[in-house]
Amino acid sequence: MSNLNIDETFPRGLLRPELFLGVASSVTARTVGVNLSEAGQPSGSHFAGGRYGRGEVGEFVLIEGQQSLLLGRIAEIHLREPERRSIRRDFVGNSDLDALGQIQLLGCVSMDDLLVTAGVDAYPRLGDRIYAAPHRFIALLPRLMERTEDDGEPVVLNLGAIDVAQDSRVAVKPERLFGRHCAILGATGGGKSWTTARIIEECLRYKAKLILIDATGEYRDFTGDGVLHCHLGEPVEKAAGSVAYSLPPTSFLESDFIALFEPAGKVQGPKMRAAMRSLRLARLNPALAPNGFIEKINQSKTAVEAAEKRSEIASKLDDPRQPFDVQMLVKQIEQECVYPEGFGVGKGQKDATRWGGEDGNFSHCLSLVARINGVLTSPAFGCVFQADTEPILTTEIDDFISGGDKLLRICLSGIAYEFHAREVIANVIGRHLLTQARGRAFQHRPTVVFVDEAHNFLGRQIGAEDYAAKLDAFELIAKEGRKYGLNICLASQRPRDITEGVLSQMGTLIVHRLTNDRDREVVERACGEIDRAASAFLPNLRPGEAAIIGTDFPIPLTIQIHEPTTKPQSDGPKYQRHWAVSPDAGEA
Repeated sequence: MSNLNIDETFPRGLLRPELFLGVASSVTARTVGVNLSEAGQPSGSHFAGGRYGRGEVGEFVLIEGQQSLLLGRIAEIHLREPERRSIRRDFVGNSDLDALGQIQLLGCVSMDDLLVTAGVDAYPRLGDRIYAAPHRFIALLPRLMERTEDDGEPVVLNLGAIDVAQDSRVAVKPERLFGRHCAILGATGGGKSWTTARIIEECLRYKAKLILIDATGEYRDFTGDGVLHCHLGEPVEKAAGSVAYSLPPTSFLESDFIALFEPAGKVQGPKMRAAMRSLRLARLNPALAPNGFIEKINQSKTAVEAAEKRSEIASKLDDPRQPFDVQMLVKQIEQECVYPEGFGVGKGQKDATRWGGEDGNFSHCLSLVARINGVLTSPAFGCVFQADTEPILTTEIDDFISGGDKLLRICLSGIAYEFHAREVIANVIGRHLLTQARGRAFQHRPTVVFVDEAHNFLGRQIGAEDYAAKLDAFELIAKEGRKYGLNICLASQRPRDITEGVLSQMGTLIVHRLTNDRDREVVERACGEIDRAASAFLPNLRPGEAAIIGTDFPIPLTIQIHEPTTKPQSDGPKYQRHWAVSPDAGEA
């Protein structure tokens, strides 16, 4: 049960006569109609330092039922036809107006300990009184919806406030925010980046473990003890002390290379797979490949076949995680384009112990060869195929997991989108984290992975149709990472580009203003029925204002997110500064 002391929290009770709104005039399974006694006033009123509309759309209310209090939210206000005609441009307020409101029922409040639960245990009767809910009570909803008591001072994240009043601040436990994963959604300018920065700041007040995939470099200003910055490629703006890292090809799977090189047709795919298998053998038994690749054109099969039968090698040859030298891939593909049997001494005889000469298929692989060479030499993959001196990122991630630092920010802004480089590299990082999670690395170090601009990395599929690869590392973290102590927090301005399967795994959604109909529809489908009514308010949220909805917040809550101390560098170009004409410049 809730361990908040009622007398200390609300010394003068919840139902204040100063906040009286009206009485129940109709009751349905989902809504309560109310005769509003104060809706005709020209403005709201102030009580205990906070403003109350006392009959405004979006306002939380308490209904004094026969057995318990009911929590609701005003969704509609209107007048009957005679009174409607009295509203003119010279209207200055009239307390006698017969205003009607519709209240969406959200949950019930226990009278003895203020425990709040979703659903309705007993419906109100006609004439039951209705009051505006105190801001302090609404701010405490995340705590009042818990059934467990805290041992000592709880770890809470101070996210925002219901009102400007100081006692309406909203604090959320990380278990409820991240426990079933979290998504921060909102259109450009809605405050999504500020919310992400605020949450990270709050986490850093404790012994947190955070990994931030920073797609654009806007979170580069985070500083302090336990904050590490690293980058791949060459970002335009680097964080102070940021270290360049590489992501070696050994971190890639066979499917990654197939997605990158996009073999097509009936020849390229099989030849490329055969070449990768041969290069694995070359790495496991270097004696077979003195030049780095296995020569097959008119060569003997004996040594190669003997090596393939060795137990310690046979089990690894078809393992897609087994590394190989990708720089030799083109030469090995050429060696795979041979006849399976060579010619013996006698005329027309075949020798099964040798490979034959070139079979002419290499000409069908020239487009594949061109793409492989393009990827291997592309600046977008410089940190993968052309980096020999930088430390390895996966090693740094492992050290961070086992060490005492709090935040590891991985900047990907220096990686171009050419050849899907940024998506592939982010997926490799996500897969490494999932592998570590399955190995129980996070069991005693619960870690949250923040993925900024998540729509660029989730739900992606690249490669030709016959050899398409799904970049699903972060989707798998959303589906199974929770049980291993690895949670994910997605931030995106385009929810429609994130698969519904992933959004449905998000226990908490922090939703800023969404103006696109498709974005709102995706959010509605990912939430329960009670949250769909709350989505009607999403297009009209102010900058920095967000609705917290989801499994762990059965009562939707709208708050103003506190401004972060370390602001993300997400401002657009400053035209007034850079386009202004200098007074002494003269006319062009």
